[in-house]
Amino acid sequence: MLNMRSRNGRRISRATIKEAQAAMLEYLHSTRGIQFFDADIMSKNSPIFLKKLLGRVEHEGDIGRSIIRFLRYHPINEFEPFFESVGLQPAEYNAFLPRNLMFLSDDDLLLENFHVLFNYGVERNKTGKIYKEVTQIFRYEYGVLLSKLKAYEKLGLSQAKVANIVVCNPYLLIGGVNDRFVKVLEKLENIGFELSWVEEQLTDGNSYNWKQILGLLFWFEQMGCGKEKLADLISQRPDLLLEDSGSKSLTLIGLLLKMGCSMVQICSVFLQFPQIRVGEFVSNMRQCFLVFNEINMDVQEIGYLFRSRPLLLGLYTLKRAKSLLGSLNVGKQRLCQFLLENPEELKNLRIGKRVLRLPDSGEVMRSKQQKTQFLLKLGLEENSTEMKEALKVFRGKVAILQERFDCIVEAGIDKKDVYKMIKVCPRIINLRKDTIEEKIDFLVNNLEYPVSSLISFPKYLAFSTKLVALRFSMYNWLKEQGTADPMLALKTIVSCSEYEFLRHHVNRHPRGMEVWENLKREIYSDSMVSPAH
Repeated sequence: MLNMRSRNGRRISRATIKEAQAAMLEYLHSTRGIQFFDADIMSKNSPIFLKKLLGRVEHEGDIGRSIIRFLRYHPINEFEPFFESVGLQPAEYNAFLPRNLMFLSDDDLLLENFHVLFNYGVERNKTGKIYKEVTQIFRYEYGVLLSKLKAYEKLGLSQAKVANIVVCNPYLLIGGVNDRFVKVLEKLENIGFELSWVEEQLTDGNSYNWKQILGLLFWFEQMGCGKEKLADLISQRPDLLLEDSGSKSLTLIGLLLKMGCSMVQICSVFLQFPQIRVGEFVSNMRQCFLVFNEINMDVQEIGYLFRSRPLLLGLYTLKRAKSLLGSLNVGKQRLCQFLLENPEELKNLRIGKRVLRLPDSGEVMRSKQQKTQFLLKLGLEENSTEMKEALKVFRGKVAILQERFDCIVEAGIDKKDVYKMIKVCPRIINLRKDTIEEKIDFLVNNLEYPVSSLISFPKYLAFSTKLVALRFSMYNWLKEQGTADPMLALKTIVSCSEYEFLRHHVNRHPRGMEVWENLKREIYSDSMVSPAH
């Protein structure tokens, strides 16, 4: 029952609602000449419109007479209750309301084609869905729509199933008989499926892309699935063919092909497909790929796992890389090695399963000892608080840390000075070698500072090149305007917070903020980061 209230806030009774519906029926049928059946459906199945109408009419006395009197002088847009009665909400049908029409009798083709669908067996509250998706079929001349429906009956489909199919696939009613739909039926019939089976599988409320389904059947043929095997597969797992019109299965085929699987291997995956939705299977595979990629597994090694254990990768939802590294207490390299040597262990690393730490391989202890020796060269005392903190900060193997150290030395800084730099700003040794080289090159060739500047300000290497480029582009502009000290130190320009930089430098010029924002957009949206001079 409608939960309506009058303008004074009182709830409208069921009897009042029935009176209003009866009055609306009388108006639509007797005054406007709409067929009784249509008028009755409209008056009883347009609660939103009726509520709006009641809000415009005084509820005192005989509500029925009040509505009839109101409608006599205030004709309604009949398309509104009509569209609502066929299953559309105001937000859906507003765009379909004719601009220059108010009365249904002025659009005889609309009513005619709705009647054709309803009389054919399409439920009235579902005709709105068809109208929303394929409005053009309601412009068909008399007899055209019925002939299209009958054409599908000639394929051997029952009238009831044709009605169901067009609700799921309204586009079948555009043009001639959908040749791809027909070809799908022919291919399925060729491997032993009756039309009745197809009818049973089509789900009311779903739409199907027959071109895509036909394409999937083509791929199954290319993979070498014989008629008997394909028939068994589809009969046991029709969702592989019909879920999202086969898009998930096509995605799986594409993913396996990219990983180097042969057609025979892909066919084997489908023939052994586990009891899991194909969409979930694909999602699990993608999660595995993300984890493998995050732990820096080699492309060839990822391909090997996908080719050798495709069913395993798709069956379980793997935990995230960060979670696995923490739970197993290992680094990325060891996790890669562990998975490649023990792929079956993937099932024990899934979500919902408790993950146990891997036994210490001895590598951790050796790495710690090597890092300790490296830190002793920096002048840290063994077992000191500074040593313990530094061991937590430094990431990677000592060989890699040494490579980064040597990179700074090769740039022209004495070893003893590099040791001091790292002691002042330990995180610079965690930067990749190419990143260190890039930042030193930018310092020397773009900013025109000597490399020795790093000795007093090693933290420069910790700042992003774009941030440095932005600060210096702005600083150079301010110098040209005569509002900046021409002798500011590198540290002064780079190390202060953005708030301080804006306050002490940018805001000293009336156009400072405008230029700052323009430079920021230019630098952060472009790969070129050279500061403007």
